[in-house]
Amino acid sequence: MTSTSTPTLNATRSAGKFRYLALATTLVIFLTFVLGGMIRVTDTGNGCPDWPSCLGSVAPLVEGAELINISHRILTVAATLLLLFTTISARRNYSAVRLIVNPLYAAMTLMGIEIFLGGWTFLQGTTPLINILHLALALILLALTIVPVVMAFILNFNSSQKDRLKFQSPFSRLTLNMIIATFIVLVSGTLVAAYGSEFECIGWLSCGGAIIPGNPIAWLHLAHRILVALSSLFVISMFVQAWRTQRSQRAILSSATLVAALFASQILVGAFIDLRADSAVMVGLHIATVAALWGAMTALFIFVGLAARTAAEEELEVGKMAAGKQRARDLVMLTKPIIVALLLVTTYAGMVVGGRQIPTFQLTFWTLLAGLFAAGGSGAVNQYIDRELDLRMTRTAKRPIPSGRIYPAEGLAFGLGLLVAAFYIMATFVNLLAALLSLVGMIYYILLYSLLLKKSTDQNIVIGGGAGAIPPLVGWAAATGGLDISALFLFAIIFLWTPPHFWALALIRKKEYERAGIPMMPVVRGAKATRVQIFIYTLELVALTVLMPLLNLAGSIFLVSAIVLGGGLIFVAWRVLKEGGNKRAWSMYRLSSMYLAFLFFAMAVDALV
Repeated sequence: MTSTSTPTLNATRSAGKFRYLALATTLVIFLTFVLGGMIRVTDTGNGCPDWPSCLGSVAPLVEGAELINISHRILTVAATLLLLFTTISARRNYSAVRLIVNPLYAAMTLMGIEIFLGGWTFLQGTTPLINILHLALALILLALTIVPVVMAFILNFNSSQKDRLKFQSPFSRLTLNMIIATFIVLVSGTLVAAYGSEFECIGWLSCGGAIIPGNPIAWLHLAHRILVALSSLFVISMFVQAWRTQRSQRAILSSATLVAALFASQILVGAFIDLRADSAVMVGLHIATVAALWGAMTALFIFVGLAARTAAEEELEVGKMAAGKQRARDLVMLTKPIIVALLLVTTYAGMVVGGRQIPTFQLTFWTLLAGLFAAGGSGAVNQYIDRELDLRMTRTAKRPIPSGRIYPAEGLAFGLGLLVAAFYIMATFVNLLAALLSLVGMIYYILLYSLLLKKSTDQNIVIGGGAGAIPPLVGWAAATGGLDISALFLFAIIFLWTPPHFWALALIRKKEYERAGIPMMPVVRGAKATRVQIFIYTLELVALTVLMPLLNLAGSIFLVSAIVLGGGLIFVAWRVLKEGGNKRAWSMYRLSSMYLAFLFFAMAVDALV
């Protein structure tokens, strides 16, 4: 047995290493694409006129054009080496899988051409046609490296699964048309920028006040607008059809939703740059969004081709759709609306306390909308991850996914779409710091808590509590553009509040958590130890709130509120410790929610007085 299993194990490990090597290669090429785009858009290509040094220095200790250019060159070298290693590894592990090996061979060829074109532009200067060729080849190169990554992650090790792509359904043909149209739009955008025609058509619908352009350059810009409109129609149609005909297809529906969300986001960021601020950061975000959109389209192309669904299969899925109202209710329930409402309260309180005033309606609207999408999207993805665990618990078995009312693919796609929308709304209408903090919260909750901690340690709630503690930081950053020590106290309050709140629920649902195999503290350490921990964390929480006014981080209104609310919470925690029972635990669970809401309300009032 050992002689036969060892080669299989070694092959599995080698193939596993290839997956992450290919992924790393694609990420480096992605970054190279973004930096290269920034160099073209900001016209900083002359920042490093010599090679391989930059103005006589191998590593210039300056900011600006020189730093961007030298970083791009380093990434180009790294991408080339990684691509070479990935191609060699593919020959060893997936030599029979054409959709892995052949794209890498083609990518190596294109990488050589791209390096040649890059050197040519540095030495001889650039032309519009060279720019177009450069971008077109870069897009194809990125797509070619994404194909083997997708294939390596979806194929079983040593799999003989066929790797031929078939496009035989209406949706698959619509997808192909959308990708072709988008490619033409991206390339034509480079042509518009190269000839400066964006300045020939000021305004929308009209072109400099005229319906019919007056010169060829203006016609070029108008043609680009028409292509954008057609591409938008393709994306909208693809998105609608995906949610009608691909509801059971996790990879297809998720990538289709990401394509639609990223397409809308790159338009949003582009409009922001045109109307408000042409900053290097936002330019970089715009280019990164375009690259991510193209990557999502490439993944969708592969998933649709591999699925090879027929028109009959898609029509059968349409016939199984639930009523619109029921689907809408189920999608709302995926977001965990009660938890979202509490998180939005802490977000708004962070805005008021940080800004020391009532925030404007516009800032409040966009911050809370993005917060709603971030928290709701995280909740939906969490329910997708926990769908099998939820089925084993009475409390969660009636959720939309385990009950079978919606497909798991719908839950995942819906959540991912909300997460993308949350980040871009926050980045464009609020500020980048708030967007990044929101992104950290999403990653924290989904990856750290839902995937890693929840099923591996009885400290899952303690460590995972940091995810729920980020919203007030987002609100603070939204109102002030920064963070200070007071904001960290808001984080600490929710961090300490989370364990006693959720452990109280865990006491009530101990048997269910045990049956589901989730190592909550009552399951691992027992009810008595959990009640002790609830009381200890409650004391620490109340002590922290009382300490804030003593450190001049809050006023007398908050101090009185913290003492009164904290005293009531300690009393309830004491009864949980001494009396036990589900009734006392339920009181702790409910009252702790009210405690947090009223505490943050008092904090906001205190900041305004």
